[in-house]
Amino acid sequence: MHSIYETDELSAIREVARKFGMERLRPGYRARESAGKFEPELIRELGELGLIAPELPEAFGGSGAGAICSGVVCEELARADFSFGYIPLLASLNGQILAAHARPEVARQWLPRVTAGEIVIALALTEPKGGSDAAALALRMERQGEEYVLNGEKTSISAADQAAAAIVFARTGRSEDKARGISAILVPMDLPGISTTRFQCMGQRAIGRGSIFFDNVRVPAQNLLGSENAGFVQVMQGFDFSRALIGLQCIGVAQQSLEETWAHVGEHRAFGQPLAAFQGVSHQLAAFDTKVQAARLLCLHALWLRDNGAAHTAEAAMSKWWPPLLAYETVHCCLLMHGHYGYSGELPFEQRLRDVLGLQIGDGTANIMKTILARQRAGRQAVGA
Repeated sequence: MHSIYETDELSAIREVARKFGMERLRPGYRARESAGKFEPELIRELGELGLIAPELPEAFGGSGAGAICSGVVCEELARADFSFGYIPLLASLNGQILAAHARPEVARQWLPRVTAGEIVIALALTEPKGGSDAAALALRMERQGEEYVLNGEKTSISAADQAAAAIVFARTGRSEDKARGISAILVPMDLPGISTTRFQCMGQRAIGRGSIFFDNVRVPAQNLLGSENAGFVQVMQGFDFSRALIGLQCIGVAQQSLEETWAHVGEHRAFGQPLAAFQGVSHQLAAFDTKVQAARLLCLHALWLRDNGAAHTAEAAMSKWWPPLLAYETVHCCLLMHGHYGYSGELPFEQRLRDVLGLQIGDGTANIMKTILARQRAGRQAVGA
């Protein structure tokens, strides 16, 4: 579905991503959920097509395309396999963090491998006792000579057991310093002292979420991202980018479900006429179609603002809280329109429903996003948070 934000070049990239999704990803959607992992060759194929973090500079394996390009890719891949949409999303989020804050030699070591589809990098922020209070970190990181030593736990981390490295947020200052006592560091996941577990989640099983444990893990000091005690403030700015990508990931699922359901109600007959002839059917779908179009434009607008160097924190927060909810409601409606067949595992609606539900929780809840939006509109002091 093209928009005013897309050029002919972007439309061509959309078609490449859609073809890859429908031909290479969609047939294995259910199988990847059962296996709980992605086929490495598919990630490499995506890299060969130039569809992993295309917004990064050419020096790091990207093509220097805009943020909208990354959004288009996430949307189209999610149409075919919601969890696989996380691959370019994580690459873009972590890629821009490394490109902006890593030492040049560290960025050159890792980023070309990410964009080539050789490895995945996770982002480790959430902790068991923190949840939405992202700045209340307990994991400690202490400088010892030319190394940092990490001790603690991260939880609900996407791709925790599939990642080659993780960007880890840890406390280097005092607890009372909150966000201003936190640093970020790139941690190779094969270092001694690291172990992982995986959750048995309702959905998103191919990407997987789990915990990462750090027991006296020694990381080279050169892997520090940004300045010590300022990592949270510096690096968290990148989440405005990923929130808009998440919105489009969810919109991809909603759009695909709507297209399949419009076709179904146009063909399936009841009481001598197509289901679409009943306004109780067609009007519901028309309402969701309208909302999905609006939500897509919201997400694309946030990315357009980013590409043009304009503030987009409010738009990114909107993109994170509404599209996941809208996608869930849309898929739910589409499932019901297919009756008992839609409720079965023969059609993808039940899996899509479970998959999109997770993003009403992960990467920032709706209430957190609304608080961010309120701060932008009324000011932090007025909101009192």
